[in-house]
Amino acid sequence: MHRPPSAAAAVADEVAAVRPDLAARFLAEGPGARAAVLSRLWRALAFEPLPWIEGRERSGDGLVLRLRDGRRLTGPAADPYRTDAYVPVVRLDEVAYDDPERLMTDLAVPHSSGFAAELGHSAASLALSRATQPRAARDGAPEDHPDEWPDSDWGWERRVVDGHPYHPGCRARPGFSVAEQLAYGPEHGPVVELGLMPVPAAQCLVAGVWPRELRDGARVLIPVHPWQAAHVLGRSYAAGPAARPLMSLRTLAVPGALSGPTHVKTALSARLTSSVRDISVASIAASADLSSFGERLAARLDGLLHVTRTPGAATAHSPDLAAVLRESPRVYASSGEHVVPVAALAATGLPRSPAWLAAFARLALTVGLRALELGVALEAHGQNLLVVLSAAGDPVRLVYRDLADIRVSPARLSRHGIAADGVPARVLTDEPLALRRKLFGSLVGGALAATAGSGPALREALEAAVPEVPRTEDTVALCARPLPVKALTAMRTSPGSTGDLWTELPNPLRWR
Repeated sequence: MHRPPSAAAAVADEVAAVRPDLAARFLAEGPGARAAVLSRLWRALAFEPLPWIEGRERSGDGLVLRLRDGRRLTGPAADPYRTDAYVPVVRLDEVAYDDPERLMTDLAVPHSSGFAAELGHSAASLALSRATQPRAARDGAPEDHPDEWPDSDWGWERRVVDGHPYHPGCRARPGFSVAEQLAYGPEHGPVVELGLMPVPAAQCLVAGVWPRELRDGARVLIPVHPWQAAHVLGRSYAAGPAARPLMSLRTLAVPGALSGPTHVKTALSARLTSSVRDISVASIAASADLSSFGERLAARLDGLLHVTRTPGAATAHSPDLAAVLRESPRVYASSGEHVVPVAALAATGLPRSPAWLAAFARLALTVGLRALELGVALEAHGQNLLVVLSAAGDPVRLVYRDLADIRVSPARLSRHGIAADGVPARVLTDEPLALRRKLFGSLVGGALAATAGSGPALREALEAAVPEVPRTEDTVALCARPLPVKALTAMRTSPGSTGDLWTELPNPLRWR
């Protein structure tokens, strides 16, 4: 049977043409990258509500999935909280597969062909990301001494090489050539020259205070990502500041170019992992009010949480041409402290002893549950949530960034006398399930689970932490019910659905 060229093969050809010096290392990283993506895919097949899977059953040390057409998928027992590449092979009937793209292609279920290409691109991009890392980092050499920790925010973020810990499209960057990945991917350590797009002030919506460095007389200068300028805008622009990309790719640190340590979120109209990364006009309009709301929330949490402020935001009334200015989380670090994205905790040599994990879980749950009781469900996954570490590496408080996707309960806020002025209607809900899904899925099923790295380690950390966190109805629900998480693969293979889809994982507190 003739197979069309795979997405992975196309990336390999580009690497050979653009960076022949990386070709051998790229090929060597291929099997591990495919296993990493296959492990994420197997988690989805084992736990998500996929309509073409009829049943799941344990078989000795393995798992058997019965498909509606009579075929069977077999693989290892699935730990939904495990983050290493523990699934090198699965079998479709009697055929073994070590390539997630080929597996999804041969499954030939509804909407699988496009997703198969994403998986191939994800595995190939992951191999590329790993191939450019220093050998010590690739070989797992310890880098946990404070003197060896990065002294910049982008230094921490470039260590998140593998992307999303549970999404099979963890490194999918469709629309980005190999040269563009190397030029703009934070794990490759590039310097990105931002552009400045001049727009007449009368044609802009500006929220907050737009700095004088980004004005030119009666024109507003909107920072643009070079990829966006080349592929979407097609307009000339002035040279902007040199910046360092952060793990979201479209947000960059611009040290010294603007007043104060600043991050700039740019519009990037490409699908990365799951979402198109443009910036809606509505989010620009709400940015100043949301920033003030975040300050009011943080003031109620006794210094355990800081929320980064948004000094200004601007859009040319288009989601394709907009930018948001944010504080760097580093402004909340005292002398000797480090502010580390939670996603970087699992990607570096930072300690993950049971005692350290318990302390971190206690801090994160205390903040998350107290905020939820006040009326705010944070989307506290490893990218939005950062932890302030003491000079000795102990977790002491948290920093949260990007309020765009929180959920807010007007009724809970009212009980606690907190004003919700200007909070967008789309994030408002009093439904406990929606609030708990948002927090539990991101914080427990994302940040804490990925930091722990397995179900048993997560259970141990939660068992130590939960007795010391606030006892609320939400805490009871966390302990007693299955854990809700986003059904990431179901969302990518359900093009007709809108909004998030959810599944439930075994409660980690009952993991055995």
